[in-house]
Amino acid sequence: MVAGTAVPGHNAPMTTPPPHIGTLAEKSLHAALKTWLSRPDDQQEVPVDGFVIDIVRGAALIEIQTGSFSKMKRKLAQLLPNYAINLVHPIAQEKWIVRQTADGRFLRRRKSPKRGQIVDIFAELVRIPHLLPHPNLTVTVLLTRQEEIWRDDGQGSWRRKRWSIHDHHLLDVLSQHTFQSAEDWLTLLPDTLPQPFTNRALAAALPCRRNLAQKITYTLRHAGFIKMVGKQGNELLYTV
Repeated sequence: MVAGTAVPGHNAPMTTPPPHIGTLAEKSLHAALKTWLSRPDDQQEVPVDGFVIDIVRGAALIEIQTGSFSKMKRKLAQLLPNYAINLVHPIAQEKWIVRQTADGRFLRRRKSPKRGQIVDIFAELVRIPHLLPHPNLTVTVLLTRQEEIWRDDGQGSWRRKRWSIHDHHLLDVLSQHTFQSAEDWLTLLPDTLPQPFTNRALAAALPCRRNLAQKITYTLRHAGFIKMVGKQGNELLYTV
C-alpha cells in the first residue's frame, strides 16, 4: 500500500466545508504534504463527526500529523470504529537549518548532521500503542528532505540560544513506508536481534538511542505485538 492510500472504510462523509476551515493555523510542511498526497477527486478539510479531516478519499480518511500524536488520541478513538484512517507522519531524513532575522530576512543555511530513520516514528507511537492493532488504522511514514526555519527573535529554547523554530518547508519526499498489521511493525526489528532480547540489544542492533529502544518495546508490548518474558540482570527481556 502506498502513502496517501487509506484502506476502505465503512461510511463515506457527505459534507464539504468552506475552504478556510482547518487551514488558518496550518504550517508550511502540513500544507505541502496535503498537496503532495492529494489526488484530483479528493476533498480537503472536510467535517466528519465533529472533526475536520485533512483529506477524504471516497470512504477513507487521511490525516497528516507533523507533530505530537497526543493531539490525535481523541480523534482516532472516536473515528476508527466507523472509518478507515491513514495517519501520515513525516520524518526528516535530511534537514537543512535556515537562520533568519526576527522579521524573516535570510542569514545563512547549513545541513544538519542529524538523519531521521523510520524507527523514529515510535517517539510518537508511544502515545497511542493501544490503537495500533485496530483494523481500520494505517500508519504511513514519509522520509523527507526538509528545511527548518530558525528566527532570531529571543523567544526560543535556551538550547537554541533563544532562536525560535518558525516553520518547516518540504523539499522532497524520499520514501514512504506503510504499516497496517503486527507483521508490518515487526519488520522494523532487525533480523540479527536475539530472542529474547533486551532494550540494550535492540538499541545496538538498529542502531538507535537507548531511550528510543525503550519506546519501541513499550509500544510494541502494549499493542500486543511482543511480550515481556523475564529479566536478565536489571534488563527486561522481550520476545516476539
